[in-house]
Amino acid sequence: MLEKLCKEFTNLSSKDIHQLISVREQTQLMANLMNADVFIDCMTRESGVAIVVAEAKPATHKSMYKDTVVGEFAFRHNEPAAIRTLELGMPTRDLRAITQEDQIVKQNVVPIKNEHGVTIGCLIVETDVYEKENENARMQILSETTEQLTETLMDSMNEKILIQPYLNDGIVIFDRHGMSQSLNPVAAQLYRKLGYLDELVGIPFDNLVLDGSRFEDVIKMTSMKVSEVDISHLTLKVKYAGMKFSNSDLAGMVMVIKDITDEKAIEKELISKSVAIREIHHRVKNNLQTIASLLRLQSRRIENEEAKRAFEESISRVISIAVTHEILAQNGVDDVDIKTILERIIMNAMSMPSDSCQVDLYITGDTFKISSDLATSIALVVNELVQNSMQYAFVGRKEGNIEVKILQGIQYSSILVQDNGVGFNIENAREGSLGMKIVKSIITDKLKGCYSLESNGEGTKVSFDFKMKADLTS
Repeated sequence: MLEKLCKEFTNLSSKDIHQLISVREQTQLMANLMNADVFIDCMTRESGVAIVVAEAKPATHKSMYKDTVVGEFAFRHNEPAAIRTLELGMPTRDLRAITQEDQIVKQNVVPIKNEHGVTIGCLIVETDVYEKENENARMQILSETTEQLTETLMDSMNEKILIQPYLNDGIVIFDRHGMSQSLNPVAAQLYRKLGYLDELVGIPFDNLVLDGSRFEDVIKMTSMKVSEVDISHLTLKVKYAGMKFSNSDLAGMVMVIKDITDEKAIEKELISKSVAIREIHHRVKNNLQTIASLLRLQSRRIENEEAKRAFEESISRVISIAVTHEILAQNGVDDVDIKTILERIIMNAMSMPSDSCQVDLYITGDTFKISSDLATSIALVVNELVQNSMQYAFVGRKEGNIEVKILQGIQYSSILVQDNGVGFNIENAREGSLGMKIVKSIITDKLKGCYSLESNGEGTKVSFDFKMKADLTS
């Protein structure tokens, strides 16, 4: 079919067509390795129009196509990536296209060039534009660009298998009897590190296998096998995939070896740092709780109600900071969900001693991640505002509501704390209140935001905003 289509619709020579046939032999292996639909397109005699001359659907993954598209035309307005690569001879990556079945896909396209460097076709790897679940695994199969992968497989599986020397991963190709036929320099270097001194071509699979797999078992697998193994001072990821000819006969197997020693070292370092961060936050939280406990002990020895109230307010402020560090200690990261922090602040506020009034507190609005410094400052402000409402808003009432509303913005986000209490005259409010001084200072200096206060007989509303990426070092 490929030869017939090329002769009918293109100006390709017999030698060029023969090269495309050789490339077609690799498309099924590529489709299986990348869990993607793979096609070969060629430019027709008509400008801006290509034709599909070969296709391969993944054996263990759902294809994007119900029917064959071989012989269908591809137009610029539907598949700009394919036409661009065919015209310019340059790879095109991650560009959307509309298939012959009117499905939106993401295309990675590389040119197929003849011995003179002339583009005679293009190799297209198509995936679902909405599919995210398998994207990382697919892209890491050979830890290389689509261009390198296709060039590798296009040059393999002839009478003499050639593998490009510049790939990042080691590749060993075995025939259907399990004898090594070819390997790239990266694989050779890896085996030298493991103490292999002999020639590695013509060696049985059992002598080269690194993870204990048996050739008979691997070639029977319908999906790619991946394993991780520690050998000597190296950590290696080993992958196997069967290779078949176009008539479905077994051609052999490819073994891909990736040295992930450095990646594992970085991963261990990150884990160590995460543990250290978690431990720091845990200790800070413990120290703050100790301070709060000492203040509670001291407050019990005080008979003056005003002084006792001042101690309770200070304890509440310390606990609000401790809450942030407690959550950070659990996560082991320097970012925390804002709603999680405020939920804990509300729980703390409700646990503080109050009059007989039943107050319901709840949080509404958006949720997003903020830094630990930002979280600490916001926790202090919200704690202060909620405590003020709890203390003053419902005097003489048996019940009331306090709402904390979060609104996420791009540069600035805001928080609204409002109650349905008795309200107060703003002009007669205590300007020298320590709590309000703390609130205004943190909002202005730490959060780089603004503060707004409204109050009447239906309740009090306080809102403030904060810069999402504020400089909190000052």
